[in-house]
This record gives sequence, C-alpha cells and structure tokens, in this order.
Amino acid sequence: MAAEELAEFAASVAGVTARTWGGAAGAADADLDGLWAAGAAQGWFALGQDDALGAVLAALRELGQAACPLPLMDAFVAVRLLGEDEKAAARIAAGELRVVVAPDEGTGMARYLDGGALATHVLTLPAAGGTVCLRPVTGRRELPGLAVPPWTTADLGPAEAQRPLSAAAAADALVLLRLGLAARALAAAERSHEMAVEHAKNRRQFGKAIGSFGAVQQRAASCQIDVSAATLLVGSAADAYAAAHAGSASDDWALQARIAAEYVALTARRVQLGAHHTLAAIGYFAEHEAPWLFRRVHADVTRLRALPVTAVADTLLEAGASLPSFDLGQAGESFRGELRDFLAATPPEAAALVPAMASRGWFGFGWPAAHGGRDASLAEQVVLYEECMYARAPVTIQLASVMLLGNSILRHGTAAQREAFLPLIRDGKLHFCLGYSEPEAGSDLASLRTKAERDDTAGQGGGWVINGQKLWTTGGHLASHVWLATRTDPAATPPHAGITVFLVPMDTPGITVQQHTALSGEISCTVFYDDVRVPDTARVGEVNGGWKVITDALAGERVVMGGIAASLLRQLDDLLTVVRADPDAWLGPRGSAARTRLGELAVTLQANRALVAAAIGATAAGGGARLEAPMAGVLGGELAEEFGEAMLDILGPVAALSGTEAPGAGAFEYGLRLSIMYVVGGGTNDIQRGLIARGLGLPR
Repeated sequence: MAAEELAEFAASVAGVTARTWGGAAGAADADLDGLWAAGAAQGWFALGQDDALGAVLAALRELGQAACPLPLMDAFVAVRLLGEDEKAAARIAAGELRVVVAPDEGTGMARYLDGGALATHVLTLPAAGGTVCLRPVTGRRELPGLAVPPWTTADLGPAEAQRPLSAAAAADALVLLRLGLAARALAAAERSHEMAVEHAKNRRQFGKAIGSFGAVQQRAASCQIDVSAATLLVGSAADAYAAAHAGSASDDWALQARIAAEYVALTARRVQLGAHHTLAAIGYFAEHEAPWLFRRVHADVTRLRALPVTAVADTLLEAGASLPSFDLGQAGESFRGELRDFLAATPPEAAALVPAMASRGWFGFGWPAAHGGRDASLAEQVVLYEECMYARAPVTIQLASVMLLGNSILRHGTAAQREAFLPLIRDGKLHFCLGYSEPEAGSDLASLRTKAERDDTAGQGGGWVINGQKLWTTGGHLASHVWLATRTDPAATPPHAGITVFLVPMDTPGITVQQHTALSGEISCTVFYDDVRVPDTARVGEVNGGWKVITDALAGERVVMGGIAASLLRQLDDLLTVVRADPDAWLGPRGSAARTRLGELAVTLQANRALVAAAIGATAAGGGARLEAPMAGVLGGELAEEFGEAMLDILGPVAALSGTEAPGAGAFEYGLRLSIMYVVGGGTNDIQRGLIARGLGLPR
C-alpha cells in the first residue's frame, strides 16, 4: 500500500477497534470475538494473501494502542506457510478458521497463546524446520497473569493439514511473529507515553504545570527518543520486506526485523515505566488505560523469549554481517561508491588527502556553481561526512569550515567576504575556531557577554572594539581566524536579538590564547579579547542579526550527527573484526551477557542511524527536523559513552591501549575519552532533552 492508503487503512482499523473492542481500559471485558469477526469482514485476515506486511504492522499499531491482542500476525504467517492450501487461506481470511501460531514443542500442547480462548486451530511451527502442522484445538486452559485477556494453553488434535518447512522459512516465520509482538508492544507503550505528555501539560502542582519540571521534561524526552527510534526501525523492516518481495537485490529484511524487535524489547518497558512515573497515581488505577497498557507491553515483550531466533549479535559475529545501511537515494549512494574508491586509493595523510579532495571540488560542493560549488544534494553532503568519519580521514577541520563558516558566509556574508574566504574553504586552507562559549554562557548562548562596541575613530566605514573572554575554543592555538559571537545590544529583548557575529584574524592585537588539554587529548583554549579593534568589514550579517547567522550555521548539525554515527559504526566493525577470530573466547557462547551487550549496542546504534536518516529526510523535505535532530544527537552522544565503556568490559585491558599495536589502532580508548564531548559540545544533552520536551508541547 502507498503511504496514503496505509494511513486510511490504519484509521479504519482504529475505528472498527474502538466500536467493537473499545479502549485499553475495557480490556478485561472487551469483545475479542466480535472484533475477530469484524476484522475478518474488513479483510484484515486476508493481508497474508497479498503479502502486505506494512498493513499488518499498521493494524497492530492501532490494536496495541487499545491493548488488544487480536492475533493478526499469526494469520499473516499462517497464510504464508499454508499458501499452497488455498482453501485454508480462504477460511482464515473469512474468519472461519481462527489460527494462532506457536512453536512446536512436541508435547501435543501449545502454551502462552494470545487469542487462544477463541482459536479453532494452532499452526505448530518447528523452529529448526521440519513439518508445519495445522492442528485443531481440543481443549484449553486459561493462564491468569499479566496478560489480559489471559493467555491460554491449548490441547491439540491430529494434524488436519501439514507441509514441509525449511529451516530458513521457519526462521522467517519466527522473525515475523516477533516483529508483530514488538510492533504491538511499542504501540501500547507509545500510547502511555502520549497520555503522560498530555498529563504533564495539564496537571498542576506547586502552582505550575508538572511538564515544566526538569525531571519530567528529561523523562518525557528520553521516552520520545525511544519511541521515535523504535518506530523508525519497525518501519525500516517493513520497507525492507516490501523491497525484498518486490525483487530488490538486497534481502536483509529479516536482520532489520530482528534489530527492530530487539530494540523494542530493550526500550518498550522503560517507556511504559517512564509514562507511569509521570502519570503517577492517576495512572495506577484500573479506570485509567495505563494499567492495561502496562500489562500488554510486558506480556508481549516477555513472549518474545518464547519465539527463538538467531540474535542480532550472533548474526554479526558468525555470519560476518554488518548493520544494514540506510539508503540515501540514487545520488547519495552513487557518490558513496565513488568516495569509497577514492579513500581506498588515496594515502590517508592530510598532506595528500586534503589537496586531492579539494581538486575534486568536494569542499563546498553543496554550494551553487556560481560560488564554486556543484549544487550537491544534502544526501551527498551527508555521505561525504559519513564516509570520511568512518575512514577516520584527517579532514575534520576542512569539513567543519564548509558547514559552519562557508555556508553562513554564503548566505550572510558580503561579496568581498565571499571572494576572500570561499576559495580558501574550497581549497581546505582555512583553519578556524569557534568563539561561542563563555564562563557564563555555555549551552545558553543567548546569554553571552563578550561585548562589541562601535569605534567611530576607526576611519572610513567605522569599526568595533571587542572585550570579553571565550572558553573551550578548540584549536584556537592553531587557527587563523575565529568565528566570534558578540553582544552588540546589551538591552535587547529577547537577549538573542542583540548578538552580532565577526570573523576575526587570530593575530589581531589584543587577543591572548591560553591552552588547555582536554580529556580527548585535543587542545582547547581560553581566549581573552582586550580592546580588540576590528573593521566593520569583519562583521558577518546584520548588526544584532547574529542569531540568524549562528542558527543557519548549525544547520550543518545534521551532517555532523551522521559523522558521529559513522564513527561508532567504525568502532563496532573494528570490535567485530577483533572478536570474530574467536567469538566464544572473547564473548562466551550464545546467550552470554557479553553477547547480549554487544547486541544492545548494535541495535541502539542502528536506532541512532535511523534518527539521523529521519533528520536528514526532514531537512531535505524542507522541514526543520526540530525533534529528529536533537533526538539523534542525544542518543548518539550517550551511545558513544556506552560504546567506550563496553569496549573495556568486552575486550579487557587491551581496549585501554593506544597506538598501532592496539585493536582499532587505539580507537577504543580514544573513543571513550572523546565521548564526553559528544554529550556536552554544542549544548549538553540535558539542554537538548529540554528542547525535545518543548517540541512535544511541554511548558518552559
């Protein structure tokens, strides 16, 4: 189905569910029998005949939000496995044959069945392949507990239909069943999160809405990151399935589906618990939907354990697989191939790499041709940054010059400034530093105090005198220029309306640089500005219009986020290279804690990459990516910290070594030391979560 058709179908499922089943709070007494019949009449159980996985997942999302366990994915899988039996498929579609699917335990019974109280048959599935059997239910017993309606155990009669099943087909069926459970659990948790956000907007305590409390905002933002990333992964799995069954050359849908299910298993329960923390007592009692959604989330997630598939970590280790890529379109992927070939053939030293890239026009190639660019797409620019960061190419300064200076000069600079600086940036020869942070203005850039005052004695055109102090100016001791944010109107309301940006040579009299060594080993500086006189030609943009210049410069953050994710992907691949030589020796056997941790890192990295891709897509479509961008930044920064810690735990002392003798050439210990910058640079993660919370509508 096309996106519009899928949305219409989902709305229809929601309407039928509301009329027949009701809402989550009525789950204990709801009419599942009536909904099964209504769903069959609407064609829900025929979706397997059209191989319409996207529609099944869309329906499961609506069912999950109502805490409803209608076994739609079971019907989808049953029709796929019994496809040659047209009569059985037709009876399933019509709702006459009510099937649930369960692993074949060889006992004549099936356990933990959702919808089992109404099922007429169970399709027993041998996990390793063999014979799949359609067997009638001859008896059943309820299993009271978390699940509402309760799970059942079914006694099974002799097979009424059977067919051989390959190990690969059995694995695919289990993957689909797990994806269905994950999609439903995610939807239930998402519904609780949505109610928690609305509650936080309206519930007042201590004279203000609780959504203005920092703890509530941080929690709501964290839950939103988990929900958004998981939703994207489920969608990616559905898209990959559709592409594979439409004849795509790539067939990684099963891996993508396993990644999505493992990420939901990792996050859905904490989203649900986070929602309960915000809802507090109001969400604890049975009149509210939250208790019933709590039951659905936990029941569905724990049932994943009853559907065994190869874990993501084991696939990465034993099959030599990599995390699936996110397709950035024909132009982006074509350029990716060209760039990879170039990086493989070019010496990695800056002296060779920088001029070679400059000669190809890759610095600033997203600019218009009139300014020396190639009108490259956003996707191509992202690919450039991703691949360079993955290859650890020494061109970070050159790429940052393009994104932070070049793009802003292009939009806001004078003709003389463009003529002077754009060629230097295109050639990779402009080394700059950022003059943003101050003792009293870190993440709160609008509060900066470094002053620039008019200097009427500066001759024709006038000038400015700058006084103040900047902190954490990375590379300030080597830079030729500083991109300097100053306050030119102390009385401006709001404060950010009184900021002006200058591009100032670092050898200007009155500038003093004091060096500090960061945890990462980089040199960052405190820079003092004492009566620094600059001409008005150093000003970029309008007087008091610096906020627009700064925020336009930060548009490059989409590209930078892709670079962080690419750096972590390289660390993951380096780790896999080390441990694949003897996985059991490094990590223990399948199911070990170390393998589980590796899998959690991998699926969370894929979630981060999904958010980056969504931010890029929103930007390319003309949107602001106001949620996707900070969500990707927060998740990527904290994942970098977790990566570094995990490397030490998994590899032991060897991961703490630097230099060419160490695995990954010392990238693991350096990555750990650098990770702190990812959560504090450019605005701390706490601040970014505040932005996400306000994007959800929570009050300041």
